[in-house]
Amino acid sequence: QVQLVESGGGAVQPGGSLRLSCAASGTNLRFYVMGWYRQAPGKQRDLVANITPGGTVNYADSVMGRFTISRDNAKNTVYLQMNSLQPEDTAVYYCQAIFVGAIYWGQGTQVTVSS
Repeated sequence: QVQLVESGGGAVQPGGSLRLSCAASGTNLRFYVMGWYRQAPGKQRDLVANITPGGTVNYADSVMGRFTISRDNAKNTVYLQMNSLQPEDTAVYYCQAIFVGAIYWGQGTQVTVSS
């Protein structure tokens, strides 16, 4: 069974930083497209960033320049470094893994940015 477990969420003040981790079990993520999505209360789940097996990255306009997605295939883990956090970044952040014909999601981790 493929499982994705997010960690690293929490509460931070505006301008602060967090690093989210997504650890996978039950599969090798080496050839998966990995992504981070977020969903705020009353809003849709939207793409934050993703990364291909070759390391090509893509970011939502709202986080470009502030967030960095990376992967460590040896650890079977993907990361999201979040800097300059703002209240509008408050959401549940979900890890996604995509392989041919299959999409997997983690349970999510809460990020709250407030003063």
